Parts: sequence; C-alpha cells; structure tokens
Amino acid sequence: MLRILHIVGKMDRAGAETMLMNLYRHIDRTQVQFDFITFTPDQGDYDDEILALGGKIIPLSASNSIQRMFELYSFLKRHSEYQIVHSHVLLNNAFHLLAAKQAGVKHRISHSHNTSNGEMIGIKKIYELWAKKVINSLSTHKISCGKEAAEYLFNTIERVWLLNNAIDLEKYLEISKNNKEYWSTLRKVKGLKLIQVGRLNEVKNHQFSLEIAKNLKNKGVEFTFFIVGQGSLESFLKEKVKEYCLTDCVYFLGVRDDVPELMAGADLMLMPSLHEGFPVVLVESQAIGIDTIASSNISSEVDLGLDLIEFQDINFVDDWVSTILNWKKSIQSSGRIFSLLKGKGFDVKSNAEDLKDYYKSL
Repeated sequence: MLRILHIVGKMDRAGAETMLMNLYRHIDRTQVQFDFITFTPDQGDYDDEILALGGKIIPLSASNSIQRMFELYSFLKRHSEYQIVHSHVLLNNAFHLLAAKQAGVKHRISHSHNTSNGEMIGIKKIYELWAKKVINSLSTHKISCGKEAAEYLFNTIERVWLLNNAIDLEKYLEISKNNKEYWSTLRKVKGLKLIQVGRLNEVKNHQFSLEIAKNLKNKGVEFTFFIVGQGSLESFLKEKVKEYCLTDCVYFLGVRDDVPELMAGADLMLMPSLHEGFPVVLVESQAIGIDTIASSNISSEVDLGLDLIEFQDINFVDDWVSTILNWKKSIQSSGRIFSLLKGKGFDVKSNAEDLKDYYKSL
C-alpha cells in the first residue's frame, strides 16, 4: 500500500481541505492511504474522520516557516517510507519541497489552490518571486484546481495536471431534492434566504456582504442571511451586525457539517471574495442548483455552464443589491445538472480513481 504524505496547515472545513477529504473518502484505501502533516497542535475539524479512515495526523510544532522546514526535513529523514509528498499551502510549498528534496523524497507534488496570495509588494513580492522559482525548480509533479491557479503558481498550465475540485454528485442531487425547507427546521426565517459559506477572514469579504444586507434592510426588503464559517474576523463582523441593526436578520452559524442542506434551503448564495482559486463551494452550489452572485475577481472558469452564477464587481454594492432585487430563480433539472457536471469532470468517484492511478504511476 502507498502512503501519501499531504502537507496542510490544519484539516479544518475549508476549500482545499474539503476537496482533499472528498478524494480521501472515495479513493481505494486498500491501495492508497493518506497521512497529513499539520502545523498546529489543535485538533482540526476532519481529524477524527481521518483517523477513522486509517490515516495519520502528524503535527509539527514550529513558530515560522523556516523552523517548519527543518522539522519536516527531520521527520522525512526518519520516515523514508514516504516517497510521495503532496503539498497544498501555495507559496509555502517552497519550504516543504526544499525539506523533501534534501531528505531524499523522490516524488514532490506541488498543488495550487488559489489565484493569488493577497497583495504582494516590497519584501512580500520578493518572497513571492523566490517561492515560485523554488516551487517550479523542485516540484517533480504539479497539480492545480484550475487554469488560473496553475498560471499563478507555476506561470503556465503546461505539464500541470488540472484536477477538478470534484464532489459526490449523486449525494448533492439527493440533498437538493429533499431539503428545500431545511431552514425552517433551524429557526423561523423570513423573506429572501441568503447564505455565504467560507472562513471569516479578509479574503472572503464578509463586510461587503453586510453592506449589502444593510442596504436591503434600508429598502424594506425582508430577508434572512446565514453566514456559515468561523475565523479571525468573527468578533468584528458581529459588531458590524449590531452597528448596522441587522441582529434580527443576519445569523452566524459557525462551522457546520450540514452545509449542502443549508445551500439547498437557500434562495441565493453570495461570494464577494477578493480572490479565489476554484472554490469547492461553487461546485457544491451548482450541484445543488442554487443561484450565486460572485465577485468578478473570481475566475470565470468556475461557471460550469448551468447559468447559476452571475459575476459582479465588488466595488459597487448597489449593483449587487439591484441584482438581488431583480433575481428570478433558475430552474434546472437534476438530470441536466448531473450529466453536465459529470461530463466536465466534477464527479469525485471518477477523480479519486484517477488520483489513485496517478500516485501508483509515480
């Protein structure tokens, strides 16, 4: 059996981690097993499931990237059974590839999950250029969730395997059929049902969504807005909700394991992100059949041809509000959704089989 060492920050319910778990659940674990290097002693959302599936969680405690590099090197020298290292942390992949190379790891995979690492100026820009050079020099194999994410980290899509952020399509179509009234099981809701799913951090731009909510309320629109996720900006955003007098219509649900059901019960999803790679949640939302208003900063390749995504500029709140006020629900048959997404390579069962074969071919 092959054991693949995945390098992540922490196995929480976030985009890249959820994609990885989708593959892990469906890969043939009699042939391929996943183990996970993390950089925190705190338990991740998926840790218990990983252990139940036969994987290992290996926390390395270090305060910065250079110390982590040396700890990873030391670990790999002691565990020569890991000859495939698969790193998922964008520019920091450089440090992990250096450690793996020096430890004699034969196969070093760099996986791009994003189209940006935020604003890169001054020393940050120098670091970005250095990291990309190291990554492109030391990666023996390259994987990306999409074309723009590949071009960001690798400067090209040549010799990069574009592995879609796939999901269990049959499961999502079943959830879509059976959970149209799901929100009513949680609390009394009113009016238009809006949802945003993602970490409560700057990149996800929740404050913009609250500006939309304030505008809708000022116009007398009835709505319920569920914000799903947790993160460093939670306290700040909750204060904004109070400041904008939105406590009767905006609710923070935290980390949930019923996100597909929540999406199935919503009318519209908002994603005003500053940047993204190829968000798993947008694959999930299209499989569910929910309309989404998304930031035009997100690559248009996330639109999978179901007419469920409308892109808007995050510089103009009024345009988002106008789109919401003029929204008409898209009607999609489950058969069309399934056949289109499967045909485009977003069925995780097929992708897990391809990934197994990929690892075994190395």
